Order: sequence, then C-alpha cells, then structure tokens
Amino acid sequence: MDDQQLQALSAQIGEKLKQQNATVTCAESCTGGWIAKVFTDISGSSAWFERGFVTYSNDAKQQLVGVQATSLEQYGAVSEAVVREMALGARHAAQADYAISVSGIAGPDGGSAEKPVGTVWFGFAGPQGKTLTFQQHFAGDREAVRRQSVGWALQQLYGEFLTN
Repeated sequence: MDDQQLQALSAQIGEKLKQQNATVTCAESCTGGWIAKVFTDISGSSAWFERGFVTYSNDAKQQLVGVQATSLEQYGAVSEAVVREMALGARHAAQADYAISVSGIAGPDGGSAEKPVGTVWFGFAGPQGKTLTFQQHFAGDREAVRRQSVGWALQQLYGEFLTN
C-alpha cells in the first residue's frame, strides 16, 4: 500500500470507530510507531485514537504493556504469545475498545532459520474479550516489510472487527 491508500484506510477505520463511539490503540515494535502515525495523519483522529505504545525493546514491552518476562524468554519477542499480551496490555493501559500489536523481523539483520527476515506477528484485542493473532511473511527490504505490516494490520482491524 502506498501512503494514499494507508491514509484512506485509516480514515475508513476512523469513521467506523466514530460511528461506534469507540477508540483504538496500538503497541508497535518493528513498525516503530508507523500505525500511530497513519492514524494521527487523519484530522480529528483524537476522537478515536488517544495513544499508542512504541515497544521496541523487551523492557518496553514489559513496562508499557505488561508482557511477561517468561513469555519473552520462552517464545521470543516475535511470537504469538507476545503479540497477544501486547494487544491485551495496550488495550488495558489505554482503556481503548480495540488494540493492534505488531512484532517482527524487518531486516536486514536479525532473522534465523526459524524466524526469517520478513516474519511478523500481529495481535488484535477487542470488546467482549475477542482476541486474534496472525503470522505473516513479507518480502522486500526493511521499509517494504514495515509498510506491508502497517497495511496488513489496518486491513485486519477493519475487516475482522469493524465491519462485522
């Protein structure tokens, strides 16, 4: 997705959230605040987006959104368990209706045979305890992996939570 497409999707998300009188937050690792940036590019987004968390380090994941040290040790930062805890913790900390979390390996370094560059885990938390996690593999350089991650996260939030 290019910047214009990201902005259009973010605006659609904002409209749905306003209709529901709901809010969203995010806990971002590999995307480094890009989801929050896309949300705040929309004029009036303060009605539905109050805050996000850039939890790039393991310490930040623990301190800001309550990820358990045991989850990080057992599964690693790029894992289903960690993104689930990130989403639930961000939703709780921000007192938001919905939360997105992202943790991945954008490259060019940091990959392994088990978790190659381009591996990204996503977590989503919504009302009534609904949580979803997904793993995706994206191709391209660091910027491409990060951009695809932002677009994919927004598409999932919109499709899985806001249009049902």
